[in-house]
Amino acid sequence: MRYHGREVDVEGRMRLVMESTLTARDRVGVQDFVLLEKYNSEAAFIENLRRRFGENLVYTYIGSVLVSVNPYKELEMYSKQQMERYRGVSFYEISPHIYALADNTYRAMRTERKDQCIMISGESGAGKTEASKKILLYFAVTCPINEHMATLGDCLLQSNPVLEAFGNAKTFRNDNSSRFGKYMDVQFDFRGAPVGGHILNYLLEKSRVVHQNQGERNFHIFYQLLEGGDDDLLTTLALERNPQSYNYLVKGNCPRLSSVSDKKNWKVVMKALSVVGFTEEEVQKLLDIIASVLHLGNIQFGEGEEGETYITTETQMTNLAKLLGVDVSALGEALTHKKLTAKGEEMISALNFEQAMSTRDALAKAVYRRTFNWLVEKINQSLALKEEIYHSGKGCTVIGLLDIYGFEVLQHNSFEQFCINYCNEKLQQLFIELTLRSEQEEYETEGIAWETVQYFDNKIICDLIEEKHKGIISILDEECLRPGETCDVSLLEKLEDTLGGHPHFVTHKLANGKTRRIMSREEFRLLHYAGEVNYNVDGFLDKNNDLLNRNLKEVMCQSDNQILSHCFRRKEVADHRRPEMAATHFKNSLMKLMEILKSKEPSYVRCIKPNDAKQPGRFDEVLVRHQVKYLGLMENLRVRRAGFAYRRRFEAFLQRYKPLCPETWPNWHGGLADGVSTLVNHLGYNAEEYKLGRSKIFIRFPKTLFRTEDALEAKRPEIALTLQTSWRGYRERAKFQRIRRAVITIQSAWRGMKARRRAKRRRQAAELIRKLIKGFIYRHEEYCPENEYFLDHVRCSFLKNLRKNLPKSVLDRNWPTPPPSLVETSEHLQRLHRTNMVTKYCRRVQPEWKKQMMQKVIASEIFKDQKDSYPQGVGRLFLDSRLEREQINLKVVQTLGNDKVQYGVSVVKYDRRGFKPRARQLLLTNTFAVLIDRTKIKQRVDYAALRGISVSSLSDGMFVLHMPNEDNKQKGDVVLHCNHVIELVTKLAMMASKVNCVNISPGSIRFLLARGKEGIIDFVRGPELKVSKGKRGHLLVIAPQTNVT
Repeated sequence: MRYHGREVDVEGRMRLVMESTLTARDRVGVQDFVLLEKYNSEAAFIENLRRRFGENLVYTYIGSVLVSVNPYKELEMYSKQQMERYRGVSFYEISPHIYALADNTYRAMRTERKDQCIMISGESGAGKTEASKKILLYFAVTCPINEHMATLGDCLLQSNPVLEAFGNAKTFRNDNSSRFGKYMDVQFDFRGAPVGGHILNYLLEKSRVVHQNQGERNFHIFYQLLEGGDDDLLTTLALERNPQSYNYLVKGNCPRLSSVSDKKNWKVVMKALSVVGFTEEEVQKLLDIIASVLHLGNIQFGEGEEGETYITTETQMTNLAKLLGVDVSALGEALTHKKLTAKGEEMISALNFEQAMSTRDALAKAVYRRTFNWLVEKINQSLALKEEIYHSGKGCTVIGLLDIYGFEVLQHNSFEQFCINYCNEKLQQLFIELTLRSEQEEYETEGIAWETVQYFDNKIICDLIEEKHKGIISILDEECLRPGETCDVSLLEKLEDTLGGHPHFVTHKLANGKTRRIMSREEFRLLHYAGEVNYNVDGFLDKNNDLLNRNLKEVMCQSDNQILSHCFRRKEVADHRRPEMAATHFKNSLMKLMEILKSKEPSYVRCIKPNDAKQPGRFDEVLVRHQVKYLGLMENLRVRRAGFAYRRRFEAFLQRYKPLCPETWPNWHGGLADGVSTLVNHLGYNAEEYKLGRSKIFIRFPKTLFRTEDALEAKRPEIALTLQTSWRGYRERAKFQRIRRAVITIQSAWRGMKARRRAKRRRQAAELIRKLIKGFIYRHEEYCPENEYFLDHVRCSFLKNLRKNLPKSVLDRNWPTPPPSLVETSEHLQRLHRTNMVTKYCRRVQPEWKKQMMQKVIASEIFKDQKDSYPQGVGRLFLDSRLEREQINLKVVQTLGNDKVQYGVSVVKYDRRGFKPRARQLLLTNTFAVLIDRTKIKQRVDYAALRGISVSSLSDGMFVLHMPNEDNKQKGDVVLHCNHVIELVTKLAMMASKVNCVNISPGSIRFLLARGKEGIIDFVRGPELKVSKGKRGHLLVIAPQTNVT
């Protein structure tokens, strides 16, 4: 076997940072407390923390346990690039980080297919919530996702602002302290993608709803609603913006925080609610309940003469009942009276003032706690695994996140601190048990003898609290259930009688004189694994009872608010059994949690806050020592160091330290175990300093590792020189090979490209020929895939040919013959082209020529194909006048006055009697025409009176002007002859607007003579023009034959 080790990239992004920083241990401390030489020294432990904290190295390992110190400032170590840096990297390869723990847990789940859990603990303000957020964010960014998974990731992340708003509050030590324990399961499918989630909550500090210590606040949501809600919403909820107006918000005397913007967080929470899946109606009902708690705190009571109580704040009561959706009178009755059941009979008893106040507060706590539980259920519905998308959840694995309160020692410790510290005792017991088991399993796997580890077993303390019939919780329950008058003092006496001889239980009565001076008579002391804690029994019984009057439950069951009706079930009222006590309920929940955690492979995050002032850079050794003790870190370190301080897989150890042995450098050719054995023998390890397992080397003393590391550091210059020499040679050889390969690649690519081009052209040519042949065969078919290319080609060719051979003039009738498929298109194009040429031609015509053309058009309309002389007449130019100005008598011009002569022509007039011809001049003006005999106007013809014009269809020049017969001034129709009859009739018809009144008669023309008589002109063809009087008094006109070509 040949082992080359793990390749490291040039930029060193995947360096083995864990071991490389061992050389800087004097400045930044060790990254794993297991490597501390004085591992039993608490001072050495804290000094190592201080050094690393001073260098902004807030994470340190104790084996696989991550210790996190809150920096109280933003560090540039949580970017997406950092996530990618830790993704898929072995746990010890790079510096400690929350991402390293998250990735190691995720990869263990994927590879081993076992459920995992990460337990996060620490004091309030130590950064537990932020650590869980960072882990969830890492999973959301680095895990494979699709659209649904992205939505689930958003729900997982957005559930945090919602739970923080309703479950976090400002305390003396932390502005955003979680006042409940949270365990979240994130479900992953077989691909490692998040597909579902589930949240369990523990021990919400409901007493904070009605009471806060000085300098503390109620839950965030109350202040966010008042600060961020719009005016319409507050009006609907009957609220004011001032928190000082509400009794439940004034006790801590801390309405606002400089470090928190309630208005901004309100917007974040509202957006998060919509993302998680709350409807607008559910959000409104939820806000109604939050507002009702504030109104409930303002309910005031009065006391009557006989000690009975009554409500004095009717307005608040009305608002409260409206928001809760219950009857106001029933609610008022339930707040001032209680219902008792004795021997099957129910009795109503009035409450005194103190009892009424307690009942009011109990209702407020119950409403808020149950609403919080409903909120968690609703979030779980959004996070639940969708069976319709993922058909079965059987293949899913889980990573659990436990964000639980740390060990608490306050100036005044009560029932809540008792439960919290009991929880920490159980977790410490589990922690030691699982750590020892993990160590033992690793030793057995590697085939190394297990050595018995001495440690403090806190089972005796857990039994003291939870043992049946003898434990503190059992005694507390018995005292709550005992008939007769019970009080907290009697509980203390019962504890003294039962547990008086226990070594970890002390009271004022049982203590020695020195202890009595510092203990109150109402206190008892427990000697926890982390230290001594005094608990004041005041309020223990009331908090453990946690009872709500039955009649109050009955009222709340009838609420119109769907959330409250879900929280207060009717079957709860019908069930007469006494509910479970608070401590027992918490113990049972804790037992279930322990079972959940035992079923999973654990990882641990221990959070420490460096100072109480939340100042960056400040390290309070006294406070840190206190937390190190309460978190059991020294105990964990002693367990981890009971055997061997350092362990690494053979390949990692050999890869790092092989330069120290000539036989293993630069590459070891052989088995990994043999290579490690050869290396440690060369280094001179003694037999008691190390052991070789099946896949790992175990080093007992840190000094042995440090000595090896120092030797490697001294060897580095020589290694660097060797590497530089080898690298330069390799670089030049690689450069030459790259150039050679590049040249060959370019040549091959160029030849290939030319051949491909040539082949492509041939393929295209063959394809084109096939298309043309196929199209020619199908050319007479309808347009189809077989002939589309051919027809398109024919059409394109025709259009290109047409573009080159378009007619150049209007008279050019030539036009290329179109293919059958373009006949209609060709005709349309021909019409368009002709229209275009005509338009261009018309634009070039001069006004005189345009006038001539208009007259010719009118002549054509009148005479074309109807008169034989039309071709000769229309072919000549129409003159403006056939008479020169001198030919018109001046006297006639003067007689006409302003009526200017527009056209003049010589004509022959035939008398009505005998048809004697007389030479005359016919002058046309704009409104009339006149016949002139030298200097005298013989007849005037008004255009308006002109009935029509008649001409023959032959080639003669005769025409008749038809005049109205009722006009006595007129002498009948005018019979005239003119050699320019086409020109004359056209101009006269245009001037008189009688174009449609020109009549062309083929045989004869009838006209009126004087006194109503009628004359007839007969037309016949002859060799030459001749006009004479014919038979029956008709005028006979012989028209010559015309040659029409």
